[in-house]
Amino acid sequence: MRISEEQIRQVNKQIDALVSSGSFYGKKLKEAGIEHISSSEDFENLPFSEKNDLRDAYPLGLMTAPEKDIVRIHSSSGTTGLPVIIPYTAKDVDDWAIMFKRCYEMAGITNMDRIQVTPGYGLWTAGIGFQNGAEKLGAMVIPMGPGNTDKQLQMMMDMKSTVLCSTSSYALLLAEEIEKRGIKDQIHLKKGVIGSERWGEKMRQRISNELGIELYDIYGLTEIYGPGIGISCKHDCGMHYWDDYIYIEIIDPKTGKNVPDGEFGEVVITTLVKEGAPLIRYRTHDMSRIIPGTCPCGSPFPRLDVIAGRTDDMMKIKGVNVFPNQIEEILAGFPEVSSEYQIRISHLDGKDTMRIYVETNGSVDFQDLAKRIAATVKSKIGFTPLVKVVEIGLLPRSEKKTKRVIDERYE
Repeated sequence: MRISEEQIRQVNKQIDALVSSGSFYGKKLKEAGIEHISSSEDFENLPFSEKNDLRDAYPLGLMTAPEKDIVRIHSSSGTTGLPVIIPYTAKDVDDWAIMFKRCYEMAGITNMDRIQVTPGYGLWTAGIGFQNGAEKLGAMVIPMGPGNTDKQLQMMMDMKSTVLCSTSSYALLLAEEIEKRGIKDQIHLKKGVIGSERWGEKMRQRISNELGIELYDIYGLTEIYGPGIGISCKHDCGMHYWDDYIYIEIIDPKTGKNVPDGEFGEVVITTLVKEGAPLIRYRTHDMSRIIPGTCPCGSPFPRLDVIAGRTDDMMKIKGVNVFPNQIEEILAGFPEVSSEYQIRISHLDGKDTMRIYVETNGSVDFQDLAKRIAATVKSKIGFTPLVKVVEIGLLPRSEKKTKRVIDERYE
C-alpha cells in the first residue's frame, strides 16, 4: 500500500502541528530540517517513533494540541518503566467512536443489539472504547468491566446480551463456566468482538463452538486511539483498517525498509488526523502483513492479517530463536490437546530448559502424548523441551490477558 496524495497532505498537517508544538517528534523533524514531504519516498525517510520516545515524554510531553482542547488522557497497560500518557481532544474521542462504530457495523452488529463490555475501564483504552463505539451505534451497552464472573453471567442471562466484548482469555473462561453450570440454553449471545491479545485457531474454535457465536478480531493499541482501528469481517480473512484515519506500513524489523504487500514484517502506524498526540511512523512491534487484493465482502478498506506475534516475543533457548506462535502451531497439530498452554523457561545446572504445559482429557495416555509433542518440537525447532500434560482446566484462566510465557531466568 503506497501512501496516497491525500494521506501525504494529512501527514504534512500533522508535521506542522508536531513542529509548532515542539513535541519530541517535532524536535526530531526540526533537527533533520524536514518541514514537509511530497512523495512516498520522502515519507519513508521520515524517522520512526518508538515506545521509549513516548515514555521519555512522560507525563505530558506528547501533548500537541493546546491544553484547553484536551478532554481526556489514557495510558498504555505496560507493566515496566514509566507509563505512556496519551492526551485526547474531543475530536479524537469522537473519531475513535466513529471508527469503533464502523467495527461493529462490519461485524453485522446493529442498534438493536445488547453489548456486554467486559474489558477494563479507567486509564486503559479498552472498556470505554467498546462503550463509546456502541453508543455511537445506538446499541444498548451493559458496561460490566472485568471480573465477577457470577455477576457477568447473571447479567448476560437477565439482559439477554447478544454481543460479548472481551479478551480471548476471558471469553474462554466464560464459555467454560457456562458449560460447567449448564446454562447454555439461557444465553442469547450471537457474536463476540475479541481483542487485546494474540490467539490461535484452536482457541477460536473452542470459544466459537462452546458459546455458539461468530467471532470477530478487533485491533488497536492505546498509542493509536485504542481498540477499534481495524476488525475482521464475516469472511474472516484479515482485519479491515480505516485508512482515512491511519496509514499502515509493514517494515523489515532489522533494516527498517518497507516490504511488499503480502510479506510479513513489523506493523508501523501513522495517525492521519489525530490532534492530542499525533504519531508518525510508530513502530508497534506487532508482526503481520498487508493482505493484497479485494476482500470477498467488497469493502474498499485495506486488510491487515491477524497479528502473528511480536518482535519482542522472541525467546532464545539453547542458541535457537523461538516465537510462541511456533509452539502454538505445533500444538495445533495435536487434536488431543486443548487450546490452553503455558511455556516456562528456566536456567538449571548451567543450561536453559523449556517446559511446555498442555491440557488434555482423561482418555489419552499422558506420557505418550508428552513424548510425541517433545519429538515434534525437536524436529521442527531444533531442541527438546520438557512436556508436561495435565487435565483440562488445570492451567490458569484469566479475566484479562493470559500470560503464556513465563521466563524464570530473569525473575
